[in-house]
Amino acid sequence: MPIETAPPAVALVDVSKSYGGRTVLNGVTLEVRNGEFLAILGPSGSGKTTVMRLIGGFEAPDRGRVFIAGEDVTALPAERRRVNTVFQSYALFPHLSVLDNVAYGPRMQGLGRTARRDKAMAMLALVRLTDAAERKPHQLSGGMQQRVALARALANDPAVLLLDEPLGALDRKLRDEMQRELRRVQAELGATFIYVTHDQDEAFGMADRLAVMREGGFVQIGPPAEVYDRPADAWVARFVGSANSLAARVERPGAPARLTSDLGPIEAAFLKPGLSPGEKALVLVRPEATRFTPAGGRAAVNSLPATLIDSVAIGPALRLRAVTAGGVPFESIETRPLHAAPGAALAPGDPVLVSFDADAARAYPDETTL
Repeated sequence: MPIETAPPAVALVDVSKSYGGRTVLNGVTLEVRNGEFLAILGPSGSGKTTVMRLIGGFEAPDRGRVFIAGEDVTALPAERRRVNTVFQSYALFPHLSVLDNVAYGPRMQGLGRTARRDKAMAMLALVRLTDAAERKPHQLSGGMQQRVALARALANDPAVLLLDEPLGALDRKLRDEMQRELRRVQAELGATFIYVTHDQDEAFGMADRLAVMREGGFVQIGPPAEVYDRPADAWVARFVGSANSLAARVERPGAPARLTSDLGPIEAAFLKPGLSPGEKALVLVRPEATRFTPAGGRAAVNSLPATLIDSVAIGPALRLRAVTAGGVPFESIETRPLHAAPGAALAPGDPVLVSFDADAARAYPDETTL
């Protein structure tokens, strides 16, 4: 007999949505696994929030189906779906205690006083706020209020928890702390979280998979390391993190592929399938895989002449920027030496060679820009 598998926590099947004649989602299909932490990334207007609203039941698709745990909920309103949402605004009831805020959902579900109190205290214990149970929201810090909002959402036993820019109002230190808390809570519960954010550090730090959106569709879905190291196209490579880019033409495919540029010959370990000799390509290399060294000797493959324009220390890292005679910019990120020898550092105005290994270079069709 075939082995039965549980349906995905969420499935969107060929979903489209328009507002006022403008298409926001165009035939989107997505599966979110049970117990997964999925982060949705994309520029403003790409459709991230619309995806969340369709899953939550706040909007209905023009076409397609929405499934929660295998149930077709396309026509069901928000209150009849096992989905809860945590927003950037905590939306706590200011006149209720923390305990009563968390117990509000179970109360609406008809749980008795003792049962809903026990449920609320269990959720507060999960987010480490039992000591604040009798306090009012205004007596808490922003990070504590966000944890109350999380506990309140989880008290309803949602099949899926949606988090829409929940940390945007917090400062960097609190955001870092809350990222760890969210990941811990999600792991302890084995819950399904779908997280929308503009902050890529948040997404990379918490998610099991990233779903990258552009112009109403998903352009790549995969583990964070895969999306970063093996982007689907040039647009994803430049949107996720940063990348140095150089226009070139394909000379010959292969491993590595050989390309020619105005600055010299290029070898790239990855060449997008379909690119043929003579076609335009865009070679992309991450800054951390790019090296700047003093100019000298004969230029070789993947070694391009440029001039250093600045060097900035950012904590333990050093960010260097250079530009070629033709105006092509390059950036290098390297570990900042703690005990550099006097005069060893490159200085703005110095001629340099920009170099990188073929394994770090990826070539795509030169047709997509941010």
